[in-house]
Amino acid sequence: MPEPKIASFPAIRGALKFYQIASIITGVMLLLLVTEMVLKYTPIHLELFLGGSGGFLWFAPVAEGADGLQSMGDGVNLSLGVLIVHGWFYVVYLFACFRMWSLMRWPLLRLLLLMLGGVVPFLSFFMEARVSREMKSYLSAREAAEASPGSASQNSAPEGAR
Repeated sequence: MPEPKIASFPAIRGALKFYQIASIITGVMLLLLVTEMVLKYTPIHLELFLGGSGGFLWFAPVAEGADGLQSMGDGVNLSLGVLIVHGWFYVVYLFACFRMWSLMRWPLLRLLLLMLGGVVPFLSFFMEARVSREMKSYLSAREAAEASPGSASQNSAPEGAR
């Protein structure tokens, strides 16, 4: 498998930082989404609203109707907002994963594992920590190997001369 070029390391560091931020935001939004779904679809049947008849921040009941669950609240539906924001940040997260994957020249399975981080609760936090640690150590090891005085002569020597 081909390795990334040293010249692309600044872009890789930028992609890593972007991935770290996107991963944390997507993970938090996913946890909020799971909480919202538990509140709405379990026997609790509540949705979070901002403003309206219940006050500044309040839970409104959700009733089962002919068309499925219907909210009884007025105001801004924060539960729906969490759903929408997570969806858009997941798209950003996918872009961050793809950018890192393409710069690092990883196998396709690695991209698929990274993509799961936005749909499996807590996985994005674990993946972010692991990927960050691995990438930082890889980049520093490659830079150290390039900076060592004998590396240039060893790399340019013919196969039989080593």
